[in-house]
Amino acid sequence: MVLEEYFEDGVAMNRLSETDFAYFSRFLKENSEIVVAIDKEYLIDTRLSPIQKKLGLASLGDLINRLRHEPFGALHNEVIEAMTTNETYFFRDVKPFEALRNEVLPELIKARASSRSLSIWSAACSSGQEAYSIQMILKDSFPNLANWNTRLLCTDLSQEMVSRTLQGRFTQLEVNRGLPAQMLIKHFQKVENDWQVKPDLKVGIEAKVMNLAKPWPTLPVMDIVFLRNVLIYFDLEAKSQILGRVAKVLAPDGILFLGGSETTINISNDYERRGNSETSYYVLKTAKSHSA
Repeated sequence: MVLEEYFEDGVAMNRLSETDFAYFSRFLKENSEIVVAIDKEYLIDTRLSPIQKKLGLASLGDLINRLRHEPFGALHNEVIEAMTTNETYFFRDVKPFEALRNEVLPELIKARASSRSLSIWSAACSSGQEAYSIQMILKDSFPNLANWNTRLLCTDLSQEMVSRTLQGRFTQLEVNRGLPAQMLIKHFQKVENDWQVKPDLKVGIEAKVMNLAKPWPTLPVMDIVFLRNVLIYFDLEAKSQILGRVAKVLAPDGILFLGGSETTINISNDYERRGNSETSYYVLKTAKSHSA
């Protein structure tokens, strides 16, 4: 199990043998559908070296060897979580949240006037900034929803990210990224060096671990699904499967938000694009069965 040394920007790093890289890339895809190309091998070193060092292992090859020979357990989950990308910030890309406020929610609120119920899913919630951005829009722009049954389901592959979402506590650096000062003052309170969301912003929030690449649990019908900046990490087959599953839980008039560089074109025939040149979202072409 050879682990060669190489340099990235002048810093010595480790390179897995071809056998170890092939095993690990297959392991990661089978358990998360994340694809690591050979030119992204440095990500393995960057993200797994802390685990290797914590375990007192001499090399990444030794870590891969443990994954290969130990029963699937906590170490395997820790490695999968380490390889996921949790880049996020409040009101990321801005335009989708403007479309949510100005176009999507007004129409859905009219359509749900009789049931007074609204279900939203943040399908890769990371540390919670997306979910709380949505919550602030609901609270500030639609006070009439205060008496509605509004549910915001947050899911992520990482237990750490789910825990952080439920906690709703953010560093100064995190609140500086995308969160307007007036919203910070209104919806957060200072706790030591961090900022904690106020209790009313947590009302309706649910969060749990969910692997989009594995069989899904039974989910309620969703009016809005945020699946932003997730599909870019999957291959074509996995993208198609995930979009097909979303179609089964999305309400006939529901809305799907994807990331700015993501699309359903040539991946799924279930959707059609709406919106304008600045931002877009997707609706179902026809009503779908909502069996899980």
